[in-house]
Parts: sequence; C-alpha cells; structure tokens
Amino acid sequence: QVTLVESGGGLVQAGGSLRLSCKGTGRAFRTYGIGWFRQAPGKEREFVGGIDRDGTDTKFGASVKGRFTLSRDNAANTAYLDLGNLNPEDTANYICAADITGSGRGRFANRYSYWGQGTQVTVSS
Repeated sequence: QVTLVESGGGLVQAGGSLRLSCKGTGRAFRTYGIGWFRQAPGKEREFVGGIDRDGTDTKFGASVKGRFTLSRDNAANTAYLDLGNLNPEDTANYICAADITGSGRGRFANRYSYWGQGTQVTVSS
C-alpha cells in the first residue's frame, strides 16, 4: 500500500507555469506507475497524463499534450507534473494516482489503486 500526497498547486496567471509534486510512502512507490487526473467543479475527472515505473514512458491527454511534462525521482519517492502555458481551462484539482501494474498511462480511473487528495490549481485570465 502507498499513501500519495500532492503539493505545488496555487494561483497563477494565464501563460504561467507550475510544478506539481506527488510524494509517496514506502519502497513500493518505485514499482508503481503514476497517473495524474484533474477535476473541475461540475466536470468529469479527466486524465492528464501518466508515467511508467521507470520514468521512461509517458502519455498525455489531448488537452495538455505539448504543454505539460512528466518526470519522477524514485530515490525521492516523488513524481512531478510540470504545467506550462496555462490557461483558465486548466483550473482544477489535480490528483495523482498509483497504478500497481507499473504502467501509469491508463486513461481510466479504474486502472489505479491508490489516490491522493489533490492540489488545487487556479489560472486567472
């Protein structure tokens, strides 16, 4: 089992950037793929992107591709989501999740076993 805690959210102007962190507990973190989702009020949860256990393969949702990047530092039990060229439509609670198969690139929430609480990102116009 792993506990995930996100951080790094905040208020940013359109065109700005942020780095979100997802820190996990326990040695098993390095065996899990990490996916990122976001959810805005009144909207469905959306797959943002994911990274495999080794950090060698990533996948992104269409709305963020080319603007967001993923990385991880298994020695620090942390995965990162770098958000760039933000716009108000990116405003949401960003949540990381652990995929015990190691993939972390599944678009559907049922692929993930453990979830964090999320960190809020608000983009002003």
